[in-house]
Amino acid sequence: MAAAPHDFLGRNHGHDGTETGESPLAERAVPVAVSYGDGIGPEIMAASLAILNAAGARIAPQPIEIGEKVYRAGHSAGIVEASWDTLRQTRVLLKAPVTTPSGGGFKSLNVTLRKTLGLYANVRPCVAYSPFVATRHPGMDVVIIRENEEDLYAGIEHRQTDEVFQCLKLITRPGCERIVRYAFEYARGHGRRRVTCMVKDNIMKMTDGLFYQVFQEIGASYPDIEQDRYIIDIGAARLATHPERFDVIVTPNLYGDILSDIAAELTGSVGLAGSANIGERVAMFEAIHGSAPDLAGRDVANPSGLLLSAVMMLVHVRQAKTASLVHNAWLRTLEEGIHTADLASAATRRRVGTRAFADAVIDRLGDSPRTLPAVEYSNPEPVARSNEPAYVRRQAANKATVGVDVFVHDGATSPADLAGRLTALATPTLALKMITNRGVKVWPKGLPETFCTDHWRCRFQVGATDAPIGHRDIIELLTRLTEAGVDVIKTENLCTFDGVAGFALGQGQ
Repeated sequence: MAAAPHDFLGRNHGHDGTETGESPLAERAVPVAVSYGDGIGPEIMAASLAILNAAGARIAPQPIEIGEKVYRAGHSAGIVEASWDTLRQTRVLLKAPVTTPSGGGFKSLNVTLRKTLGLYANVRPCVAYSPFVATRHPGMDVVIIRENEEDLYAGIEHRQTDEVFQCLKLITRPGCERIVRYAFEYARGHGRRRVTCMVKDNIMKMTDGLFYQVFQEIGASYPDIEQDRYIIDIGAARLATHPERFDVIVTPNLYGDILSDIAAELTGSVGLAGSANIGERVAMFEAIHGSAPDLAGRDVANPSGLLLSAVMMLVHVRQAKTASLVHNAWLRTLEEGIHTADLASAATRRRVGTRAFADAVIDRLGDSPRTLPAVEYSNPEPVARSNEPAYVRRQAANKATVGVDVFVHDGATSPADLAGRLTALATPTLALKMITNRGVKVWPKGLPETFCTDHWRCRFQVGATDAPIGHRDIIELLTRLTEAGVDVIKTENLCTFDGVAGFALGQGQ
């Protein structure tokens, strides 16, 4: 298992938690916001903090209220202003799992925290601990680095017709550049040999295509690191069957969410996986499993996922020696067969509860594993902040409007009938060129076998005049359509950027 030679962001966050003898501020405790969470959260947090305290971690926990209790009090995001204030002050959060109440009206607290605090990079190390934790892949050691703010997780959804709902997938160049560069820096700093990009750019040629394009551009600056790309479906299959082929994987948000849980389960248990969420100013550390309310209060939950997240936090605040002490004691505990119920196997010698497991780790502080590789983290030199912006916007392209996609709700028409109506309503500058239904071209020359819903994309482009198109031309077209009773539900302007189409071409175009 690879040691971690620098903090997870590679930046100085204003905390000086360096080890004794390395700084005149060495004894200063680092303020850390702590959420005890819901369900098993309070038990595993208490166990984890007990271990950190016994190991001499120089942190000053500042509890905050987030989660189910806050939701029930009428706060739809699960967090109150006082907690935001604490997070802005500490800039580090150790978070136990929370419960989001069932039913509508409640926002995902995790998504809210990640996006509001700019936690753009999700880092999930997935390591096998064979033979002490059962797994089919004893040598697995993969890190999933997931873009954490964009993609379908923008949460922009609409019901557009009786039959069709929409979720917008947003991929930005700044978002791609930040996560890809982070992945390469992580690989270089942690002695990793390869970075793999996983996308679906054979289908989503513009969004996922941009992600891979940026991967290639930035990857050119890292010739010391091997680089490859997988389409996400076969990539996920290969990860499940041959994880040894991968080292660091960088991928957009949704794919990364799925892949990281798959990878964690492949190691033997999702319950052992820690997670870091890294931003320019704030970092959050959490286990990836849920709050398991059915296990709450029974002293049976495994605190390992949260504890390993806390280890990542210690590295982040430059307390690498303490991080190594805790991690190695935890590994030695596993080796001795002291396991919670979720890990019970032939390797188990003593089955224990949450508190007894924490006590066992504490008893082994200072020990190193005998079979599993010991870890040795090191503190980086803090990286001085420059005054340069995180992202430098490129010179704007020459943008030209060449048409408009008009989305229409009509459940009582056919492609030919709709085309006849819209052709008659077209303007001299905008002519109907194509109609699709769920992305499949149905006019002209559609096939009768194609099933159609009540949601139509109607593409209008430059007409007979071949004149430049402006917003007034689009407004004129929309006025004609709506006055004729056409139910327009959405429009998307069709533009070129430096002469390159900024929209997907339809079949046959």
